[in-house]
Amino acid sequence: MQQSPAPFETHVVDNQPTPFRDHDLWAEDLALQEAVRREGAASFAKPLLHYGKLAGGDLYSAGFDANRQRPLLRTHDAQGHRIDTVDFHPAYHQLMATAKTHGVAGLSWQSGQPGAHVARAALSYLHHQAEAGTSCPLTMTHAAVPVLRQVPALAEWADKAAAPFYDPRDLPVGDKPGITVGMGMTEKQGGSDVRSNTTRATPLAGEGEYSLVGHKWFFSAPMSDGWLVLAQAPAGLSCFLMPRRLACGRRNAFHLMRLKDKLGDWANASSEVEFCGAWARRVGEEGRGVATIIEMVMLTRLDCMLGAAAQMRMALAQALHHARQRRSFGKRLVEHALMANVLADLAIESEAATVFALRVARAVDAAPRDPAEAALARIATALGKFWLCKRAPGFVNEAQECLGGAGYVEESMLPRLYRQAPLNSIWEGSGNVQCLDVLRALAREPQSRDALLGELHGAAGMHAGYDAALQRAVDGLGDTGVEEVQARRTSAALAVLLQAAILLRAGSPLARDFVQSRLLRGHAVYGMLDKGALLSETIQRATGAA
Repeated sequence: MQQSPAPFETHVVDNQPTPFRDHDLWAEDLALQEAVRREGAASFAKPLLHYGKLAGGDLYSAGFDANRQRPLLRTHDAQGHRIDTVDFHPAYHQLMATAKTHGVAGLSWQSGQPGAHVARAALSYLHHQAEAGTSCPLTMTHAAVPVLRQVPALAEWADKAAAPFYDPRDLPVGDKPGITVGMGMTEKQGGSDVRSNTTRATPLAGEGEYSLVGHKWFFSAPMSDGWLVLAQAPAGLSCFLMPRRLACGRRNAFHLMRLKDKLGDWANASSEVEFCGAWARRVGEEGRGVATIIEMVMLTRLDCMLGAAAQMRMALAQALHHARQRRSFGKRLVEHALMANVLADLAIESEAATVFALRVARAVDAAPRDPAEAALARIATALGKFWLCKRAPGFVNEAQECLGGAGYVEESMLPRLYRQAPLNSIWEGSGNVQCLDVLRALAREPQSRDALLGELHGAAGMHAGYDAALQRAVDGLGDTGVEEVQARRTSAALAVLLQAAILLRAGSPLARDFVQSRLLRGHAVYGMLDKGALLSETIQRATGAA
């Protein structure tokens, strides 16, 4: 005999989607798979498939724990000794160890194969979807390798930064199989204007050795084994490697003053630091600090693009998961025409972001062998860093709206994504900095201008609307350059045009609707696709169904 519900049970919970877990982030992302093949990394498909399962399974779950318990700064031990260490939840170390072991920070440098940068970019994109905070130390470690390789005496540092080992112990580099590397440029009196730095570097007796006195207002990943920092040497602003531990085992002379209380990025620690005569080794020539560290900055900006694209993709996946199961007014949410319009529009934006980031990764990969690709990487990175990072916050908010109140509570991943979304537009140069870089490249680097126009003209003749937009853009550039006040307008137009060109040349089934909605008509919010847009086909593609 069936028992009746207890009197205090007022209802049975139904019409709720299953928990979002155990997703295969590689298999469900057709745009990513196609881009990896198209951009020259097809031989890496097997490790990417494996990491896609990890990122959508164990790492996805670990991300909640790593963000629930924020890092804790311990400046002194029980006996009063200065220790300056940061404690993390074990899930943080799980995420870092898995990523480092699978090449998220080093595959580009471990493999001599063409396409390694593209594969590493795809790994970073997958990892960032599971947990974005750990992407910060992984990105900086990856980007530091070519800078460290400039100095033969730092070969061990470069090799261990690229090595597939994670060792969180606070030991000298010589005692560890793998290391992480952070960065310190920003000071209280200047962020983007790093030449206003006041930290002083005084030469010591040893060749290339200095003592640092000063501060960094934003000192990323304070538990790294070392940091690339900028300081004023006798000949001007210079780049230095400052280790956590000296070779003798002694702790270097710096004090962590506090951890930043940040809007998002909670799993990762960021700090303020004082250098109290810290030992450092110069990297590059004195007075050439910006030129020395610029390759690291360019690589981290690529990862900002990848991070923005990854956040869009995860937000879309969350919205699709919900809308395909939740019912309202007798139908699944996805079956309502207006909701389908929103979801399809988000899917178009997500795919355009993904293919843009992977195309830039291919340019970075080919740069040492192909001057045209190097020139394209120079300007396309700035365009992508500006545009994709600007699009991410609004995109995540629209995905939240697809879930309604369920997308606003902390049990969901979307609040974390929403807090995280603004970071990439601020880190490594804000939008204005990127747009000014675009203008400089157009005005002073004819090879970058030619490479960009060559990429855009490569899609000419594929869509009449695209051709008209391309002509407007070329006319707008003119022969006299672009005024600074128009830098954002020009950069946005070129970024969207470049996305359209990549989609068209790739033969993406979403290319036509992208051109119609972004180049020909434009819209202020998502969900304004034309009546003839391929809504159901676009949504189906976004779920991984061919």
